[in-house]
Amino acid sequence: MWKESLLEIFERDLLRLRDEINLYRSEDDLWTIKGEISNSAGNLCLHLLGNMNHFIGAVLGGTGYVRDRNGEFASEGVSRQLLNEEIAKTIEAVKIGLNKLSTEDFDKNFPIEKRDETVRMDFMLLHLFGHFSYHLGQINYHRRLISED
Repeated sequence: MWKESLLEIFERDLLRLRDEINLYRSEDDLWTIKGEISNSAGNLCLHLLGNMNHFIGAVLGGTGYVRDRNGEFASEGVSRQLLNEEIAKTIEAVKIGLNKLSTEDFDKNFPIEKRDETVRMDFMLLHLFGHFSYHLGQINYHRRLISED
């Protein structure tokens, strides 16, 4: 049950991320920082993809992905097309990682520590869902704020 539900939710939300990115009027708007907003939608998108590729794709799925967290926030001007391609790749990485889990794995500890703390698999996956939802909401808000100009 856990695996199927998480597969559905993560794919749904990654597709929502794609939709949000594609709703921006221009690629430049994706990288706009305004007022007290310190992260652009483009950077938040890269951050979400890096997070999912690292924790689910690489750690659980063994995809070999190497994360550059600083780069997620330092990059600028990545094309919408490339972001969409990376979203599609991330969906596949999430499927690989989650499909390797057995029902029993959800009661075990996540294979690596999160901020120097050992957490259970189910906790970590719920944490990743909440983190993703939080930033997806920020992207939605950013898009609507930028489109007011």
